[in-house]
Amino acid sequence: MRYNQAEKMEIIRLIEGSDRSVKQSLKELGINKSSFYNWYYNYKHYGFDGLAYRKISRDRQWNQISPEWKDKVIDIALDLPHLSSREVACHITDIEKYSVSEASVYRILKERGLLTAPAYVLMAASDSFKDKTTRVNEMWQTDFTYFKVINWGWYYLSTVLDDYSRFIIAWDLCLNMTTPDVMRTVEQARLISGLDQKPRLLSDNGSCYISSDLKSFLDKRGIAQVHGRPGHPQTQGKIERYHRSMKNVVKLDHYYSPEELKKAIGDYVHYYNFERYHESLSNLRPADFYYGLEKQLLDKRKKVKQKTMKLRRAEYQLAKQLEKCA
Repeated sequence: MRYNQAEKMEIIRLIEGSDRSVKQSLKELGINKSSFYNWYYNYKHYGFDGLAYRKISRDRQWNQISPEWKDKVIDIALDLPHLSSREVACHITDIEKYSVSEASVYRILKERGLLTAPAYVLMAASDSFKDKTTRVNEMWQTDFTYFKVINWGWYYLSTVLDDYSRFIIAWDLCLNMTTPDVMRTVEQARLISGLDQKPRLLSDNGSCYISSDLKSFLDKRGIAQVHGRPGHPQTQGKIERYHRSMKNVVKLDHYYSPEELKKAIGDYVHYYNFERYHESLSNLRPADFYYGLEKQLLDKRKKVKQKTMKLRRAEYQLAKQLEKCA
């Protein structure tokens, strides 16, 4: 249904004065969210004149995104506000089977005023380990970070991350940062990844990592130990960045028991491993790389893009033919 200027204005005033949320109000009125935000944007920038119907120009490039898909991009971004423009683009390609570039998503959302600055800044390491890994379980990174549980005190999270895929193999919430805590987490990683795995283990130079007991434990299992250069934490940049990203989310809440904290960490680990698109992994998830699915998924995305380009070209040619007949 097409609304005139006066009707759009009346709807905007109704939504602004409603005690209900915008989403609930629009649902009751049967109005598409992206359409409403498009009206509201035009009204805020151009006043009442901005609500006038504007005929879509047929003079466009063959690969231009259609208005319908622009609206769909906005709908998806509004439904999944925790996703960045890059992640929205990946979601549309993987779930909707339609290829839209990150730049296009960014531009569409920016035009509608839906982009906001991030609530936190991720750490950017200035350097990386010189011998880059080329396969899963070639090298693991391990480190501790800490949390405070109200009325319980400090707890320490020990994590083992696969260097190649960035997959979190194992983690354990500990009372201390001791060598037995490290051993327990590494042994858990061995059981999960397969007992035949003999990766290198990269860590910093904390007392729990340089002990003779840990060296003996790793030697018996055929695991070579590697230490980062003192005073140079960027060597463990992948696990440092993971801990920073994870704490930015998990520490948004207060925890009153270790069990509550464990559940929050477990939920984030699942999200990070199986749902979160990682920019350094060709916008795939760590689990995709860890389980060897990256080539299959990237090939699928390539086919989706090719299919989308054919569809856009066909739509463009049809629009040109209709224009000639008009």
